[in-house]
Amino acid sequence: AEISALQPEVQYLGFATGADDHAQFSIAFPKSWNEGTVTYRVYWSSTATDTDGVTWGLMATSMSDNVAMGASFGTAVLVDDAAQSAANELYVSPTSSALTIGGSPAEGDLCFFDIYRDVSDGNDTMGEDARLMGIVISYTTDAGTDD
Repeated sequence: AEISALQPEVQYLGFATGADDHAQFSIAFPKSWNEGTVTYRVYWSSTATDTDGVTWGLMATSMSDNVAMGASFGTAVLVDDAAQSAANELYVSPTSSALTIGGSPAEGDLCFFDIYRDVSDGNDTMGEDARLMGIVISYTTDAGTDD
């Protein structure tokens, strides 16, 4: 979306209000990851001028080399945030609580994530699309390098 001429064009996924919308992505963490829990923050925006809330959910699973690709996601962790009254502003959610990645992660695994808008959550009161622009995943390391 072009917000204004000669300014950054915003790339986003629109998460509607009528049902839970989902998007998936995958990450191969570096060897220094301790295979423990992760946290996340969501970068998002709204097209409305109001202060209603949105609830984001994230769940994940891991898969190792030479296994069938049919693992179940771990338990979702939700994070609530609210618009701060102006349309087309960048919002950054609070940091989530710890998210356990399903599938018993091991070094070298590919981790699959499912992010969604939980419109049935009581804190999700936003009447318009929530625009997901990015996500940061934070994790703990147990090695100084990936050698």
